[in-house]
Amino acid sequence: MSFITTALSVNLNKVALVRNTRHLGIPSVTRAATLCLQAGAHGITVHPRPDERHIRASDVPELATLLQAWPGREFNIEGNPFHNLMDVVGQLVAAKLPVHQVTFVPDAEGQFTSDHGWRLPEDAAALKPLIDQAHAWGLRVSLFMDAETDPMAAAKALGADRVELYTEPYAAAWGTAAQTEQLARFAAAAQAALAAGLQVNAGHDLNLDNLTAFIAHMPQVSEVSIGHALIADALEQGYSATVHNYLRCLTVGQQLAQGSVAVG
Repeated sequence: MSFITTALSVNLNKVALVRNTRHLGIPSVTRAATLCLQAGAHGITVHPRPDERHIRASDVPELATLLQAWPGREFNIEGNPFHNLMDVVGQLVAAKLPVHQVTFVPDAEGQFTSDHGWRLPEDAAALKPLIDQAHAWGLRVSLFMDAETDPMAAAKALGADRVELYTEPYAAAWGTAAQTEQLARFAAAAQAALAAGLQVNAGHDLNLDNLTAFIAHMPQVSEVSIGHALIADALEQGYSATVHNYLRCLTVGQQLAQGSVAVG
């Protein structure tokens, strides 16, 4: 039996965060990317913030150059399009370096981490020309969104190709009485996005414990972007074993969704 493939994109921000504590260039972001790609990761994600507290602007073309040697793997650059994101991406496009997807995230410059999605229709007018610019560059656009059904049609009307569901509420509910309710909420949001003609990505605090159940309930998810938990696991298991374990979670989730393996 064949299964839908949910792509695994590895976010390397936390590798860069550790590197930036010294001036030795280790751990290497490009080496981390290479090891993850060799282990079967479908892509690499970075979120270059204006303060460069983790990924630096100089990392982005280096990673894009690396990905030239990995046809079929994707480079996803996420960030706030009203800050530095469009400049970073535009430079890659001008240099004819690979970038496949931009994920627009509404984070503040000094924000600790992304913690909410775009508000539609409130943000629509400001986002529209930036989505059009990304499309003019030939790029797929994903909007970082909360797990709500109503805004999905508006996201499609703006021209978005995908939405990335902000999964921290699900992760926070994992193992509690609210877990089932959150899974149902996210499944409804994913279905609304698909019904509107969007593809669905997901990310934020997904890990080896909660990923399988998430995919089992939402097998149509095209991509998960995972950074903090995956890099933390890699400190103990190594990049290769960790990527294999996350890919296994995705496969088992798909199998559960299609009823080819039993739950439990």
